[in-house]
Amino acid sequence: MRKGILSLTATAAALALGLTACGGDSGQTTTSTSESATASEAAKAGKIGVILPDSKSSARWETADRKYLEEAFKAAGVEYDIQNAQNDKTQFQTIADQMITNGATVLMIVNLDSGTGKTVIEKAKSQGVATIDYDRLTLGGGAAYYVSFDNTKVGQLQGEGLVKCLTDKKADKPIVAYLNGSPTDNNATLFKDGYDGVLKPKFDAGEYVKGPDQAVPDWDNTQAGTIFEQMLTQEPKIAGVLAANDGLGNAAITVLKKNNLNGKVPVTGQDATVQGLQNILSGDQCMTVYKAVKKEADAAAKLAVALAKGEKPAATSSVKDPETGQDVPSELMEPQAIYFDNVKDVVADGYVTKEELCKGDFAEKCTEAGIQ
Repeated sequence: MRKGILSLTATAAALALGLTACGGDSGQTTTSTSESATASEAAKAGKIGVILPDSKSSARWETADRKYLEEAFKAAGVEYDIQNAQNDKTQFQTIADQMITNGATVLMIVNLDSGTGKTVIEKAKSQGVATIDYDRLTLGGGAAYYVSFDNTKVGQLQGEGLVKCLTDKKADKPIVAYLNGSPTDNNATLFKDGYDGVLKPKFDAGEYVKGPDQAVPDWDNTQAGTIFEQMLTQEPKIAGVLAANDGLGNAAITVLKKNNLNGKVPVTGQDATVQGLQNILSGDQCMTVYKAVKKEADAAAKLAVALAKGEKPAATSSVKDPETGQDVPSELMEPQAIYFDNVKDVVADGYVTKEELCKGDFAEKCTEAGIQ
């Protein structure tokens, strides 16, 4: 791999100066070179390609990841191309092919599933392109690096959060339903490992009752609503919902509202989206997990820039690929549990603004939550 990277840096100057900017459709593609970068600085690095998964499963991909990656690449003065596959596997592969053809020397992907991701990574490596798995590990893919959060810890925080909220409600042998993430996303598996580690002992001890347990294909919020409606019909006494992210959580909350159960049945989440935080402020959502995406994006961008310059940066950790048994050099960030009392931490960190969070009816709740 290093040999392939180094051989490409010899032509980096030509690539950096010869490639033209690619315009995007509906803001989905961004290609830029920092205005402050000199021609000689740009010539030192190759081009970085980034493929985001979609904009439907979570708002974060476009509102946070794209923004922070762009800022980091511009600050480093490198040429980059960020595109969104919009949950289309064929388009995902087409974008990757185009990026490689257009001279990307580093490819960073958030896979739609491990099969598609593996195909893309293998082709990139065969062309001497360095690869980074961003946020989701591609099982069997063999990417050079993996940058994400401690996803088992994310699930653990969700499980602990649901226990806290059920305890606060003095729930007696509550029936707990699972709305898991996409079965093709390894992160969803890790999240479930985390919250199972907290909740299974409760089920085994008879303190809690295991209710419906279902994965939501592609993290699709519409499907999640249909699935949860069926769950509630099947088991009307559901007393707690472990929803794997804020979108799935909101789908459950929408169904609970129709049954006048919102605020009575604790629901978890993840991603600290504006919607998720507003649901917490209103009392309809128990908690979410905040992942400081800027730290994740900055760590990934730092690796990508180093690789584009022909370097082989050291990683601070490693994650074992369960499919190959190989250790993948990794950078893992720490997640944070968010409840009503510390929603303000997400605002203080700049992840969401007071203006977008505290609109209309939420203004009073924001004041109550100490949001400045």
